[in-house]
Amino acid sequence: MTPPAAQATIRSERLDLLPLRVEHAEEMAVVLSDPALHTFTGGTPDTVEALRSRYRRLTAGSPDPAVCWLNRVIRLRAESCLTGYVQATVTGAVAEVAWVVGVPWQGRGIATEAARALVDWLWGQSVHTVIAHIHPGHHASAAVATAVGLRPTDLRQDDEIRWSRPAPI
Repeated sequence: MTPPAAQATIRSERLDLLPLRVEHAEEMAVVLSDPALHTFTGGTPDTVEALRSRYRRLTAGSPDPAVCWLNRVIRLRAESCLTGYVQATVTGAVAEVAWVVGVPWQGRGIATEAARALVDWLWGQSVHTVIAHIHPGHHASAAVATAVGLRPTDLRQDDEIRWSRPAPI
């Protein structure tokens, strides 16, 4: 994936998926502050400074030149606010994707719209397979994966189910 493509803003009907910047840490700390977001992943919400540190590492890019990290914050245009993030780790023609939407914005289709926009954009970037790893009890995330065309496989990684979708023909 070329560097200009990796920095592109991805747009959908209601959302802008903006390239992550360190400056997003303060707003994202609020978006991600609900401990319920960690039910399936463990841990606790990050402080602003912890997010700044993480965002510095992420925006520096992967240390492996064969891997491209795509990290986007989700901006809901109508409310002019950040609501979560989507990410993809692209290795060759395979992208592993993930999404998180803050609790106040859940149930509004934002995760599905953002994930669909990301996956559709990836197809245009020579990605041939998209995968996600989802905890078997995380029904909302499974619904997002299903909505974007991913299907569960028999593979497991760290107690999560691998979901996969080949590129459309």
